[in-house]
Amino acid sequence: MADKAISTRSLLTLLSDFGDRDVYVGVMKGIIAQINPEIRVIDLTHQIPPQNIVAARFCLMNAYPYFPDGTVHIAVVDPGVGGNRRAIAVEFAGGFLVGPDNGIFSGVLSQTPAVAAVELTNPDYWLTPQPSRTFHGRDIFAPVGANLASGVPLKYLGKEINPTTLLQIGMGKCQTTSRGVLGNIQYIDHFGNLISNIPQSCVEGKTWYVEIAGLTIPGCETYSNGEVGEAVALVGSHGWVEIAINGGNAHSQLQINYQDTLEVINY
Repeated sequence: MADKAISTRSLLTLLSDFGDRDVYVGVMKGIIAQINPEIRVIDLTHQIPPQNIVAARFCLMNAYPYFPDGTVHIAVVDPGVGGNRRAIAVEFAGGFLVGPDNGIFSGVLSQTPAVAAVELTNPDYWLTPQPSRTFHGRDIFAPVGANLASGVPLKYLGKEINPTTLLQIGMGKCQTTSRGVLGNIQYIDHFGNLISNIPQSCVEGKTWYVEIAGLTIPGCETYSNGEVGEAVALVGSHGWVEIAINGGNAHSQLQINYQDTLEVINY
């Protein structure tokens, strides 16, 4: 690995689907510490459902605004590891993104467009010039992220690519209808709450309800506005319309899943 530079850019986050049973996350942190033990590492989550890039996209999109400018975000949910997908690093107004080019960064970049991007082709900044075909988090992304957080310029890490060529996940934007707004489920959280891609602005100051899977669910302000076991719709802390069950799990009880369609109706 190349010699590290000195910089104040020393905050780094990790997000993955590795869980906490195995040593994968710890090994990545060990690589980061080898390169620069002064880097502060914050775990966003390692409980992304296995191979669920859509969930990873949502979590990273909703986490990055809470970090200082210059933060390096490493995200590894990578079912295409070892294949033809590109390994990338991206600079945007809030910092840097490091991971696979599989759409995982498309949520962040839909809010804050990329300034520059590179394909990670320079093995001087990898753990080894012959990386594992199954663990790029250890061999490429962790060392690259640590070098970025230590001040290595983006352009040193590989060949420049056009940010418009980065893969996007086809979540789609919500659409205005004659009755309200049509959207879909973009995330299911630990509590089974079904989080849509319909923003708070579509319901703010209005009386509204949600139609989904043949159900009509009233819009309200808090989970407790419904009876225990009753489905409610509300705007969550993330700023998106979500469906929940007071004291229950909307995902399992309603059998609604990722990318299912819903409509918010104003009256």
